[in-house]
Amino acid sequence: MKKEVFVSAGLIFENGKVFATRRGACKYPYVAHKYEFPGGKIERGESAQDCVKRELKEELDMDVKVGSLFAVERFEYPDFIINLSVYECERLSDFTLKEHEECAFFSPSELNESEFAPADKEILATIKRVFGE
Repeated sequence: MKKEVFVSAGLIFENGKVFATRRGACKYPYVAHKYEFPGGKIERGESAQDCVKRELKEELDMDVKVGSLFAVERFEYPDFIINLSVYECERLSDFTLKEHEECAFFSPSELNESEFAPADKEILATIKRVFGE
């Protein structure tokens, strides 16, 4: 039986573009060097919203205001199952990359699913549908 991982991430829109970070090398080749919406694993006793705040502070030294739930996805990778909750967030501070290779702001039409982690495929489609390509 595969391990289930519960993750929350922030969806940050600025000037019609969405913020994403690109992972570095890791033991799972299907997510290595892929873009994703920043966030991480929810700790025991932590709310998904608090997780977003904590993870963005730890990984990017970024303060955010967590808003509404944008999407929930469950995706099965070869080695684990991810349960992903994505929250709309407002960036309240500048940021510094601490754990990622790079970051970028993408317009909806620039969101290329081959450049993103596979678990984000449906979220990318929702962004394009809601905010236009």
